[in-house]
Amino acid sequence: MSPDVEQDATPCRVAFVGAGSMAREHLRAFADVPGVGLAGIHSRTRQRAESLASEFCIAHVCESVDELYERTRAHLVVISVPELATNTVACRCFAFPWAALIEKPAGYDVADAEDIAVRARQLKARAYVALNRRLYSSTQAVLDDLNLRDDPRYIRVQDQQDQAAALAAGQPPAVVKNWMYANSIHTIDYFQVFGRGRVTDVLPIVRWTAERPGIVLAKLVFESGDIGVYEGIWNGPGPWAVTVSTPRRRWEVRPLEHAAFQSKGERVLNAVDVHRWDKQFKPGFRRQAQLAVSAAQGGESAQLATLEEGLETMKLVQRIFT
Repeated sequence: MSPDVEQDATPCRVAFVGAGSMAREHLRAFADVPGVGLAGIHSRTRQRAESLASEFCIAHVCESVDELYERTRAHLVVISVPELATNTVACRCFAFPWAALIEKPAGYDVADAEDIAVRARQLKARAYVALNRRLYSSTQAVLDDLNLRDDPRYIRVQDQQDQAAALAAGQPPAVVKNWMYANSIHTIDYFQVFGRGRVTDVLPIVRWTAERPGIVLAKLVFESGDIGVYEGIWNGPGPWAVTVSTPRRRWEVRPLEHAAFQSKGERVLNAVDVHRWDKQFKPGFRRQAQLAVSAAQGGESAQLATLEEGLETMKLVQRIFT
């Protein structure tokens, strides 16, 4: 082992690739998990990496992924880089025996995501995708209640996207062209969370037209009998919201961080408290960090989205927008 390798008794050493705003949110969350050491960071912009290293007392600022692993021997690496760089960075990380948590989307389109997944399989990498909305306390409250009953579910997902705003914010044209993967994945993944079994059919109601983005409507049929409807409003106003209706209770998350339910026979929405972690940190990140640490150590990780599950959501996005 190199003499530069961190050799403390920290139960879980975590390394970071990327030094933007999302990396900072991950650092805040991981720093709060007991037994975690922030072992090292690498970014193509060293100044940003050094700034985060100073703020979070990170042991090593490294020039490459290879150096990051060699100097930290981290158990887990968190990858927060731009969409067009994810493939190259993730595949380099897969060469080492740490677990990897990849910021979504893991690929700027399905072909890119499949390429990443193939490489992960070849190298037997333990790879996860940071689909943090699965881990909101609002999402967990809905699931905890739904799983008490075997009622049929009707899931309605409302999405809104603005490609002009994305371009104005500095997103690359190739990413904006595939904006349904970069951003609609946030809402479409709820079908995978709340629907039971695989999606057997995606039936277009109003088809996506790339030349004239507007309204996109689709019906989803699950093998369990659950039904979903996707409603996307492109380049116009609309909310991000999800409702799950059953014969005995209707759940609504709007905004997505807040859950409320309406029981049969009632006309009021009963709000559920937001967990303190989702107030203190970027929602879902603190629970996600804890699960990622557990996964890296071979423990419980069932609620953490695997790379293969992330790919399934990417493929569902593709089916809706075909």
